[in-house]
Amino acid sequence: MSTSTFKKVFGAVAAAGLLVALAGCGSAPDAKPSGGASGGATDGFKPCMVSDEGGFDDKSFNQSGYEGLTRAADELGVKISKTESKTASDYAANLDGLVNDGCTLIISVGFMLSAPTVESALANPDIEYAIIDDWADNDFDGKTDAPNIKPLVFDTAQAAFLGGYSAASYTKSGIVGTFGGAKIPPVTIFMDGYQLGVEYYNEKNGTDIKVLGWDIKTQDGQFTDEFKKNDKAKQMAQGLIDQGADVLLPVGGPIYQSAAEAIRDSGGNIAMLGVDADVFLTDPTVGDLLLVSIMKGIDIAVYEAVMEASAGNFDVAPFVGTLANDGVSLSPFHDFETKINPDLPGKLDEIAAGIIDGSIPVDSPASP
Repeated sequence: MSTSTFKKVFGAVAAAGLLVALAGCGSAPDAKPSGGASGGATDGFKPCMVSDEGGFDDKSFNQSGYEGLTRAADELGVKISKTESKTASDYAANLDGLVNDGCTLIISVGFMLSAPTVESALANPDIEYAIIDDWADNDFDGKTDAPNIKPLVFDTAQAAFLGGYSAASYTKSGIVGTFGGAKIPPVTIFMDGYQLGVEYYNEKNGTDIKVLGWDIKTQDGQFTDEFKKNDKAKQMAQGLIDQGADVLLPVGGPIYQSAAEAIRDSGGNIAMLGVDADVFLTDPTVGDLLLVSIMKGIDIAVYEAVMEASAGNFDVAPFVGTLANDGVSLSPFHDFETKINPDLPGKLDEIAAGIIDGSIPVDSPASP
């Protein structure tokens, strides 16, 4: 997606009312199939997926989507195709490859594939498409740009609010930090919710905990500009540590692995938050560093979309994950269960209830 398109998408808050209306069109995906498993897949059904630059082994975003795909395919007994993107220039060609491979449902993983997915869907109206973390609305008129694309989007700010409150409760230095892989809505929505959660903690507890790496008012912060484990990500994490941050939120697939390296090298008592999946489970090598993970039900959303399509019941109505429908959530604290304030889990339950009933507003420019 071009920079100009991103600016239109991220800045067009005036269209938010229409997007909220769309959000009502999608309900939480069920854990059980809506029909495909009991009746079998339709003849020739072939679900497929294309990753973004993070790859299918990123232990979070792409991997979660792929797990939903393979779970459905295993239950249905159908073959799949997948293609992994190394750079943004791969997206269009990878989509063409899946079309040529006979795919009947193509799932694109991520905001960055929006424009290529729309182009592919318009050129292939008989193929069904779904896209994770984007409305496929590149002209931002409030409508998906192709009639055969189902958006799978998440109001992650709600769960990130709980993560930010948790970080504020845990920090000993009074400073927490965050950085992202790219300045795009599916990344900044985590950072918005995180800061809002910290600010709410300050308001309720009379503290002055600071957030480094992001400013929700200016929508500006620190980004590596790629979703890769590398020295740039490690140095960014180290910079936050050097400024006193003892809780880090790296947002962007495998960049958390670089943050973990910086934490271990520092030798300090520094915690980290995972994103998208329960990273404690997907990557046990960093489990001892993970305070908690901010999760999206990507695997379940993909699974249900595949099962619906397999039974000939594909519905392009958007799915919008929220705390209310369990589309976003906070993981258990795992190894940190004995390290956190014992009152924290109960307080988080109260806050979640307030977010759900609207008494605690969580407003991010990137919210669907």
